[in-house]
Amino acid sequence: MSSAAPAGPAAEGFVQVCVLKELEEDMPKRVEIGETPVSVVRTEGEVFAVYDICSHANVSLSEGEVEDCQIECWLHGSMFDLRTGEPSGPPATRPIPTYPVKIVGDGPDAAVLVSVTQES
Repeated sequence: MSSAAPAGPAAEGFVQVCVLKELEEDMPKRVEIGETPVSVVRTEGEVFAVYDICSHANVSLSEGEVEDCQIECWLHGSMFDLRTGEPSGPPATRPIPTYPVKIVGDGPDAAVLVSVTQES
């Protein structure tokens, strides 16, 4: 688990959580922004950030698998859309928060910034 550092005044409300090369395709990365656990995922050419706790079972989603732009809860198999946070079926019935992501810079060393002060 890593702790995010402030990204600076240019990205007010956003904090840098990693650099792009630290995100393996379809492998969730858990970070904490303040007291908020966040799962950051690089998939299908985009980077997404969602609340890291399953709305059904209260376990870390970053320990699950990613497929078709969805993250799966490893405990009971609930799937959540990384774009909207909506569950795709039972047992979860409540969505999880999604957060805006900014990529600053180019290439593998581009900074990945996330804001938990606003939902996307």
